[in-house]
Amino acid sequence: MDNKATTRLGSQDLVNIARQQYENKQRSKIPTIIAKLASGGKIYPKSHPLHDGTLELRYMTAYDEDILTNSSYIREGVVFDKLLQSIIMSDVNVNDICSVDKDGLILNARVMAYGPEYSVQVQDPKTGNMLDRTIDLTEVQFKLFNLVADDAGEFTYQINPETTIKFAYPKTEITQETVSETINNLITEVNGIRDRAAIENFIRYEFFAKDAKRFREYVKENAPGVDYEMNFEGEDGSTFKAMFPVNSNLFWF
Repeated sequence: MDNKATTRLGSQDLVNIARQQYENKQRSKIPTIIAKLASGGKIYPKSHPLHDGTLELRYMTAYDEDILTNSSYIREGVVFDKLLQSIIMSDVNVNDICSVDKDGLILNARVMAYGPEYSVQVQDPKTGNMLDRTIDLTEVQFKLFNLVADDAGEFTYQINPETTIKFAYPKTEITQETVSETINNLITEVNGIRDRAAIENFIRYEFFAKDAKRFREYVKENAPGVDYEMNFEGEDGSTFKAMFPVNSNLFWF
């Protein structure tokens, strides 16, 4: 039986298998760290490999820098996903990692590759001038996350005495979707019903705008993730808080 299975593999298949085994062996020689997830793993089911709140990342090599300069990846907005796919050593699919955790992993990758110093521009609230500042990425904190999930990694929200829903944090960004699409990507159950068509009907005909807005605010306020607000020195020497931007330039000086 084993011989029959082997004969089904063409010569190119065997070459690909051998190449993959070689690449895995070479990658295993690269130093790694155990990175903490911004969510602490609390948003994943108990059976999920990320539920313990950590993930193994290897250091980037010059080959990985090719990913960061790939114009197709940049244009499609998948450059960071492709990078994580390359440097994650844990047995987990990058598509199974929630977006709130990917941000923290990317910061880890940047620090590992080029160090913690990162140049940013922030606006002085007193003068309105844009200031050039350098921050230490190792000082960036994760947001406090106190919600308690069930074994499936879902959270309970009470809309009113008659209606209880469950929701889960999505794997992808939802900021560019419509309100109803955003809510549909969050809700997993309504009063024990998990049928997608029934959930969509609830959102369309029963989830009143006032309640829907309150729910979105609850999810946003309690979402785990990276806290991009830091203290900066103003032109007069005083200190102010501001958000610093993170984009594809994160890996370049």
